Amino acid sequence: MIPFLQATPDFDPEIAVQYGQSFKDALFGDIPFFEPVSFWNLIVRFLFNMLVCWIVVHCFYYKKSHRRDYYFTYILFSVSIFFLLFLLQNLNLGMGIALGLFAIFGMIRYRTESVPIREMTYLFVIIAISIVNGFSMGTSYAAMILTNVLFILVIFILEKLGFSNTDRQHQKLINYDKIDLVKTDRYEELVADLKERTGLDIVSVKVGSIDYLKDTAFLKVTYNSDDEPDSFEMLNRFRSK
Repeated sequence: MIPFLQATPDFDPEIAVQYGQSFKDALFGDIPFFEPVSFWNLIVRFLFNMLVCWIVVHCFYYKKSHRRDYYFTYILFSVSIFFLLFLLQNLNLGMGIALGLFAIFGMIRYRTESVPIREMTYLFVIIAISIVNGFSMGTSYAAMILTNVLFILVIFILEKLGFSNTDRQHQKLINYDKIDLVKTDRYEELVADLKERTGLDIVSVKVGSIDYLKDTAFLKVTYNSDDEPDSFEMLNRFRSK
């Protein structure tokens, strides 16, 4: 017989099995490397959560606002919160962590610009949907699907009825030079002149401080616009308060 094909006399299969088992326990402990039920449950719930959040963001929010930055933010918020809650629910942390995350993420303000009311509302909705889908292991798929469908239905009805206030009102502070038009009896001329010079759909004008030495006056102009307020407008709004 060829020498290198001979069985090694010192080889013990039981010791090899025991060593291999102990090596596996050292790597993974009591946690199984692959659990089919948990794995497919994660995949199904994740895809369902992504579908619902995509419908809310793409079909309702983005359809009117066309803000790619918030689109990006909402989707990543959804993914992050879903995975965080789904993977932490086995630690028996209870609903406290879900409510805590809801409060923490919900109070976020970007430092560059304040988040408008409509955008903040949709952020709350995305957080709520992700919490429901990621933390609902104790409920049936039917209950989870019904909850998400009701979310979508309520948003659809409110958007359809126009409660999202697409034609939102914004404000600007204007340093106005035609001081003779700030008189009460020439209000219509003032509005007409501002509309012509700014091109804005002006709703109302309020006169602030008047400088007779420089013949200028500060006006707070309220106007309708579908565009989001920029940083300068938010600064004007802050100064006008």
